[in-house]
Amino acid sequence: MADECFGNPRLAAIYDPLDPDRSDLGAYLAMAEEFQARRVLDIGCGTGVFALLLAGRGIEVVGVEPAGASLDVARAKPGGERVRWIEGDATALPPLRADLATMTANVAQAIADPDSWHGTLRGAYAALRPGGRLVFETRDPARRAWEGWTREESYHTADIPGVGPVESWHRVTGVEGPLVTFRTTYVFAADGAVLTSDSTLRFREREEVEADLALHGYETEDVRDAPDRPGREFVFVARRPHA
Repeated sequence: MADECFGNPRLAAIYDPLDPDRSDLGAYLAMAEEFQARRVLDIGCGTGVFALLLAGRGIEVVGVEPAGASLDVARAKPGGERVRWIEGDATALPPLRADLATMTANVAQAIADPDSWHGTLRGAYAALRPGGRLVFETRDPARRAWEGWTREESYHTADIPGVGPVESWHRVTGVEGPLVTFRTTYVFAADGAVLTSDSTLRFREREEVEADLALHGYETEDVRDAPDRPGREFVFVARRPHA
């Protein structure tokens, strides 16, 4: 299950102002520069924050996202015309020969279904040129991050222009093996509306991810520490080998 809020027009419209600190994307921008990427596939692009940052640097970007409401937000942003937006997932993409494919933030973990996960890895591989790289992050299960996903720890309020104050918080609703399900609640002060979004993330062990990548033909080039969550999250750099 992906994050359902991306598919709700009202929630998609407030997603960015509720989470304005996207300093986590700095590491991905640095890698796009490190790998001299001129064409990037942004898988699970959401409301287009990262795709538009890349496009602003003159990089050709394809953003793929299954939630139409989020793509509507992305398209309407300044510079939205610079990005090729595709509504769908990475399992069936046109030939792209991308230098780099990315899954930022929770995207990789939100692909919780094993068949969808393997389909995404296959689709990204096909979309990359030989020598192109897939980069994504996933939390280290040993750190048990979900134990902090409580109302007390996650409560946040933001005064959003044109919307008014919005409260939000997370609460874990189930832990079953590697799957963690949680509910995010949003309260709109303007009209008292209460909306909820249920999400499930899969916490994969490092060895499991490396095995999955190898299964689909990738070479794991590096496993880095996430700059914004040092010691708590892995950043995988996998390469499609040259023929």
